[in-house]
This record gives sequence, structure tokens and C-alpha cells, in this order.
Amino acid sequence: MIELANPTAETVTATPHLSWQGPMIELQSLTRLFGTTRAVDNVSFLVPRGSVFGYIGPNGAGKTTSMRILATLELPTSGDAFVEGLSSVNDPDRVRRRLGFMPDSFGSYSDTNCAEYLDFFARSNGLIGRERTRRMRWVMDFTGLRSMADKPITGLSKGMRQRLCLGRALIHDPSVLILDEPAAGLDPRARIELRHIIRSLAADGKTILISSHILSELAEMCDRVGIIEQGRLLADDTVAGLKNRSQTHRDLIAVIDGELTPAIDVLSELDFVSDVIQAEHTLRFRITGDRRRQTEVLHRLCDARVSVLEYRLIDESLEDLFLKVTSGRVQ
Repeated sequence: MIELANPTAETVTATPHLSWQGPMIELQSLTRLFGTTRAVDNVSFLVPRGSVFGYIGPNGAGKTTSMRILATLELPTSGDAFVEGLSSVNDPDRVRRRLGFMPDSFGSYSDTNCAEYLDFFARSNGLIGRERTRRMRWVMDFTGLRSMADKPITGLSKGMRQRLCLGRALIHDPSVLILDEPAAGLDPRARIELRHIIRSLAADGKTILISSHILSELAEMCDRVGIIEQGRLLADDTVAGLKNRSQTHRDLIAVIDGELTPAIDVLSELDFVSDVIQAEHTLRFRITGDRRRQTEVLHRLCDARVSVLEYRLIDESLEDLFLKVTSGRVQ
């Protein structure tokens, strides 16, 4: 049994490495070939300290391959990946000390409980004595695993296993975290709790690169997102920036007080308005062009003495933006 020390002892909080002032993660023209297949094709992006970067794309897009290169688990065909300015290719040992990697799945260990599992990885990362005990205590408290210290890994729920895997990535206090599909298979409560944990880590100065197929989760927790397809990075922006870039058309809703016919007549006269749908006192329609078109429509409705109770854009989700940017091609 692993002794975690006195639970009333001073709580230890993780602190990031503060010597490096540049981007915490940087991919420079990263390319990885498997035969004639370009799994990663000239990908470049930056992630500053304390940011959460969402990495999204279909299966086989190149997400995991580029994350594994960053984590020093694979070598690129060309280009490089950096953690705190250190090359994953030329300086992998120093990179590993600054980086925690949470893969999309991890193996079970028979006859091993949570505390023993974390103790093994603490020792593997060179932690000894009192420092190892402090880090184990902090990780188990932070991930909510303290009460399960003596529970066998094989008896954990999916959510608790993900927490344990995250704890393993945090055990040596890395400044950068790579999380590959951490929310896969989790129930709604576990996903919400994981989202809070990730934002808490970012608030403490950790830099996080996270991939997920649950795009609504990424939209709520990420500062920027990168969209990759067939190995190529198609977009790198905030969610708001993606919305502004992708909108060659905008869908709007107008709620009308009274008959809809006058409003429909106004919209039918405008060649940049299409797809008008009516339902009770509501009109939904599409505008092609920039934001000035939205104002023009409202002015035309008011000039025609149409009483507009509500007039707003239909907000696009990250799923909508993903479908616009990608084409559904796989390799």
C-alpha cells in the first residue's frame, strides 16, 4: 500500500515553468509521411501560455499523429515541433520533462490500485521522497481520486479512469498538456467535470492542446481551434473569428407583430434574400453578403411599416463551422 502522507498536511499546488516567454507549443511546417500518404501535411500553429487549443478533424485527419510527434513519440518526415522553445526532435528528454500526454486510451494493470499506479509514474519521472508524496497528494486531490487511492484500476468507471490518466499526465507538474480525446465515452456529468478541470488548469498557467469529437465541449472551453483534414490545417482561429470568416451568408430570424404578408413582400423584392420560411409570427431567411445587408433588410421592413418585435442572427455552432470548413474527405 502506498502511503499518501497526512491528509491535513499543507496542500501543494502545481506551478508552471516561467522562464520561457515565447509560445508554449509551436508546430513548424510539420509533415509526416506513411508511404505515399501525407498523414500530416505542412502544419504550423502556435499556442501561447495558459491557452486551451482545440484540435479537431475527422478520423484519420492527422490529429493524433501530430500530437504524438509533439509528445516525442514519433519523428516527423520534415519540420519540427517545439515545447517551450525546445525541439521534440532534437531535445526529446527536456521536452518530456515539460509535457504531460494523455492518450485516448491507456492499458489496465492487474493487481494495481490508483495510488500504486501514480506512484510508479512519479518514480518514472524522477520524483523522490517528500516531493513524490506531495505531488501524488496534489494530483489525487485535484482529480478527486483521494477516496479511491486503494481501489484497483480495473474496478474504476470510465470517468474515474480518465481522471487517473489525467493524473498520470500531471504527476511531474508539466507546463504543457496534450489531451487526445479525453471526453470520449464519458457521461454528461463526467464531461462537465472534465471541462471544469481543464479550464482550472489553464487558469493556473498550463497550456493545453486537446482533441475531441464532441465539438460543443471544445467551443465552451477553448481559446482557439484548429481544423485539420487530410493532414492539412484548414483553419486556426477563435470560434468567433471562424464565424466571421466563414459567413458568406447569414441566417436570420424576424418576429413580426401582425400579418406576415407585408414582410414577405419586402423580402421577396431583395435579390440577396433567399430561403424564406414562415411559422406563425416568425420569418426565417438567409442573407448573402456582408453585415450591411442585415441592416438594409431591417430598414426596408421598418419603411414598409412592418412591426418587428425581434430581429437576430441564428448563431452558428462549432459543428456548423466544422461542416463549412471541411469537405468530408478522408485518406
